[in-house]
Amino acid sequence: MLPDSAGGYLAYWMLFVSILALFNTIQNFVTLSLTKQIYSARPDQVTALTSRTFAIWTLLSAIVRIYAAYNITEVNLYQIAIWTYIIAWLHFVSEFIIYKSAKIGPGWLSPVIVSSLSLFWMLSQYNYYTQQNIRKY
Repeated sequence: MLPDSAGGYLAYWMLFVSILALFNTIQNFVTLSLTKQIYSARPDQVTALTSRTFAIWTLLSAIVRIYAAYNITEVNLYQIAIWTYIIAWLHFVSEFIIYKSAKIGPGWLSPVIVSSLSLFWMLSQYNYYTQQNIRKY
């Protein structure tokens, strides 16, 4: 069952991103190859342990975003979902700028683009979605 869109497409986007994150969670338990594409400047630092840790972090983010997608007008869930994108963006950008473990390429660009787009979309539509819950009462 699809989430109630509350008159927009953000909930569907968040569900789509979450499904991709579930795939990413599974692949992190199975192989290191895609994770090494993200951290392509230092693939030697990608280990089975770091990959499993990344998998759990990704799974937690997916769960939060699924809950937020199905409850898009709930302000607390909306805010927590925003934080998942902020944390993701900060992580990937810091790995590129500070830690130098990532370099510009498809593996790194994908999560940066998704987190940036999602964060911008959620922030720009914050009042639209969160005020709907207030108008119900």
